[in-house]
Amino acid sequence: MANPHDYNAQVNRTLKSLSTRVKAADVAKSRADAALAASGGESIHNTNGDELLICKAMNFTKGLSHHGNTGLVANTDDYAALVKAIDSGDPADFKAINVGDPGQYKWRAWESASAGLTFDLQGPDSHAVTMCPPPGLSNKKAILTGEMAEVYAQALLRDVHFAAFSMPKESFLSFVGEHSRHYRSLKREQQNADSIVSMLNQFSFENRAAAAPFTLTTAFRGMTHGDVDGPYLSQFLLSGDTGLNHKNDTSPEHDASDGKIRYGAQVIDQRVRQASEENYLTDWDEWLHVQNGGDTGSLEHYKGNNRRFITTPRDLATFVHYDALYQAYLNACILLLNIKAPLSEGIPYTQSDEQDRQQGFALYGGPHILTLVTEVATRALKAVRYQKFNVHRRLRPEALAARIEKADILPDEVKPQFTAMRSEIDNAGLAEKLQHASGNLLLPMAFAEGSPMHPSYGAGHATVAGACVTMLKAFFNGANYLHVSKNGESISVDDQSYQSDYAFVPSPDGKRLRVVEVSRSLTLEGELNKLAANISIGRDWAGVHYYSDYRESLLMGEEIAMGILQEQTLTHNAKENLVFKFNQFTGTEVEIKNGEIKPT
Repeated sequence: MANPHDYNAQVNRTLKSLSTRVKAADVAKSRADAALAASGGESIHNTNGDELLICKAMNFTKGLSHHGNTGLVANTDDYAALVKAIDSGDPADFKAINVGDPGQYKWRAWESASAGLTFDLQGPDSHAVTMCPPPGLSNKKAILTGEMAEVYAQALLRDVHFAAFSMPKESFLSFVGEHSRHYRSLKREQQNADSIVSMLNQFSFENRAAAAPFTLTTAFRGMTHGDVDGPYLSQFLLSGDTGLNHKNDTSPEHDASDGKIRYGAQVIDQRVRQASEENYLTDWDEWLHVQNGGDTGSLEHYKGNNRRFITTPRDLATFVHYDALYQAYLNACILLLNIKAPLSEGIPYTQSDEQDRQQGFALYGGPHILTLVTEVATRALKAVRYQKFNVHRRLRPEALAARIEKADILPDEVKPQFTAMRSEIDNAGLAEKLQHASGNLLLPMAFAEGSPMHPSYGAGHATVAGACVTMLKAFFNGANYLHVSKNGESISVDDQSYQSDYAFVPSPDGKRLRVVEVSRSLTLEGELNKLAANISIGRDWAGVHYYSDYRESLLMGEEIAMGILQEQTLTHNAKENLVFKFNQFTGTEVEIKNGEIKPT
């Protein structure tokens, strides 16, 4: 072994370090070259063409001045100035933009509009990954109408218990209990939800895990393996572990059904603060002030200091309103480490201490996994910021709903399209539901400030979800199964599958976790995929994203994580034979080793 104090050994190490970094840089360049080659010499970033509309009806204009009658941007020169600032990244260009008048509110700034222009020294460059054009007026208008109808439906169903989306009608009513004080209200909620899902089946959709016609138990779910299995919510958003226990303890500190995850010597409580059942931005003047940049954030109301498990879509919306973006995946990782979930077969030092004589820690253990799960988030955010601001500039659902509401007075270049969209939503019965709920076709929002101050496509939460969950699947064996004990005391992961098993769902009031039987054991891969979908589509439930924002962003986040894992394999001791093997969100199994990504 080389003497660490030997000068020549140190020089040799420096040169090897340089060589490794150059190899990683070459890998990154080869990815970018391959993407360019696949594009046939054109840009890899393509749009749906909607920005060519003179009135900019399909683009993100929040923060600029808007017409009081139509809600369209008042001066398209202001929009051009915003685009100029985005492309240059020059702070002076942003300061030169004529911004909107928010009325009684403080003006709200755009969020990290220049982040996509920065460079990174790890993983794919933010410009080397891309997303296909989103549905728009100029392409896939039928899909766009379906996506908007879906967001309308989700707004109308924001306060329905998630168990209604998890169980057949009879099982749901049995779960509630005929003598429960919640029985009548939850029964009405499920009946209303069932009718709204029937309305959705009149629209066109694509890239779903379950084919139409949708039912209550298949609607509003993600598009990956496991998304339509078992309860709507991933167990990683509900379950806790048994706490900090010494081997001599005779009883656990708490049960998994208590929803507490040991975070070192502290705990993470899975409960969220319960928001009042109020929606926002259904008044035109309120909507207009917010589009002009009015900062109404944190004005939502809550039911005292009550906290409960994520029980309704509004609770999930509250989670994704205030989460640190990698929070759900950090929690999941800590839970998996606490219950000693098996690592993937290609991870070194997973055998017994007697066999390996080493344990994973700085490498292949907790600190290594936790760091990568969180570190990948910033790469994902920079890449998606480039897509949001520099490429697509897609309007948010709250703005598209305003176009539909004001369709009759919009300019002739877009009036026919929006009038047709309104007719389809009306004919399906959704317009009547919305008129009854709020008196118009503006989108009822879960957040007082509406959407964030950045365009809709892609979605930051979904890109981070794709990246972080890919890291978890790379390290933990997704082919294993997740089991909740029948009494709710524990949760575990192993390679045993059962014809029937158990899972957690919130009680009718959300204050406790109930154990329910599921038709078969839930896979670890499926519950991680579902976690990514829950968090991503949670933003749809809030009204700030469309389904295609979730799907395409998830896939881009996965690509970013795979690039980082690819580079990781160049840096490790070759004698350890590190291999990352997992299923992509599309179902393709991949193997990453020695700086290469290959399908198996």
